[in-house]
Amino acid sequence: MLMMEQLTHRGLAKLAKEYGGIFHLRMGFLHMVAISDPDSARQVLQVQDNIFSNRPATIAISYLTYDRADMAFAHYGPFWRQMRKLCVMKLFSRKRQESWESVRDEVDKVVGSVVSNTGKPVNIGELVFNLTKNIIYRAAFGSSSQEGQDEFIKILQEFSKLFGAFNVADFIPFLGGIDPQGLNNRLVEARAALDSFIDGIIDEHVHKVKNNNNNNDHKAKLNNEADDLHNSIKLTKDNIKAIIMDVMFGGTETVASAIEWAMAELMRSPEDLKRVQQELAQVVGLDRRVEESDFEKLTYLRCALKETLRLHPPIPLLLHETAEETTVGGYFIPKRARVMINAWAIGRDPSSWEEPETFRPGRFLKAGVPDFKGSNFEFIPFGSGRRSCPGMQLGLYALELAVAHLLHCFTWELPDGMKPSEMDMSDVFGLTAPRATRLVAVPTKRVLCPLS
Repeated sequence: MLMMEQLTHRGLAKLAKEYGGIFHLRMGFLHMVAISDPDSARQVLQVQDNIFSNRPATIAISYLTYDRADMAFAHYGPFWRQMRKLCVMKLFSRKRQESWESVRDEVDKVVGSVVSNTGKPVNIGELVFNLTKNIIYRAAFGSSSQEGQDEFIKILQEFSKLFGAFNVADFIPFLGGIDPQGLNNRLVEARAALDSFIDGIIDEHVHKVKNNNNNNDHKAKLNNEADDLHNSIKLTKDNIKAIIMDVMFGGTETVASAIEWAMAELMRSPEDLKRVQQELAQVVGLDRRVEESDFEKLTYLRCALKETLRLHPPIPLLLHETAEETTVGGYFIPKRARVMINAWAIGRDPSSWEEPETFRPGRFLKAGVPDFKGSNFEFIPFGSGRRSCPGMQLGLYALELAVAHLLHCFTWELPDGMKPSEMDMSDVFGLTAPRATRLVAVPTKRVLCPLS
């Protein structure tokens, strides 16, 4: 249990206060390096990016990604570059209108769902999970059909548990055959479920193409992309499955968690919530809905979202692996060492941020404050360098659009007379760090225009 607690974002941040911004852990047979300060993060993500561009893979990750057949955990090289280009161009690019339109469509559905429940407690956590699940389902499978989504959610939840599970065999390999925690059977069953689910979708697509010559969905684009790129590696069915898995897990929980945290932080800070809603009323008015063209004028809303990402980065620990031995800050780091960049701790570093534990959106109104879109390593919610998040723009768009609509269209009150100071703001560690308890609030319609 002590080892498990030490390897969380909070556990490593606590150790950093005692041992400094960079320190070494020997966990079984693994060399692990924890980084919790901006200068060391810059060395890893910018100065020596070529050495630290590999990803480590646990037993679960290796098995569930078909031995790194995906983009997220493939080692840096020609194969990874092709896979990243595929994802950026065919799934996340602004030129790919279908992905962005799916966000708008699904946000509209969420608004309609809230309208039908005004005056009643609404589980915002479940609401936004379903929102991002539907967006990612459409991005991955090119379909908005609800058929098969229950099975999809079960697979998603089991994969999430297995990805985040502590497996002692990752640190002491010879225990893998013994499997003292009983994880091996769960891994086999989980991948078999994904195989069956995605094989059915791919086979359906192949049948559709043969009968209708329809070549306009995501599976077709993933199949054809290798032919479009000169001297590329031909994509296999395992590659396609692994990319879909990346999209599923890279987008669903991360964006849903960010939306829920933003709503929670604002409800816990009534003055900031009031200021955001006043800004929405002034910029947009109450006789129409928020549009994308309004975003540039919604300065304080964007500050609140940045502050949310500072306190609650979508991925609290950014995992890297050294391709060769090197030194950082005068410390020797061996080849194949697992490097954990604690984005959560860096965002709360008192040497970089005033009152780092306090939600203060106004700090981003000042000139010279770090911004995650530049090279400010005090603020890296999406990572940086070659391994930065390829879906950042689409994720930010979903975050902005969802929070803007929820706050513009409705006022929100905590249920049963709960005070903001009584809210549970604890998190749960995994690949993401979502709220420990779902956010529940009571909506009342705020705008004058129709919402359904």
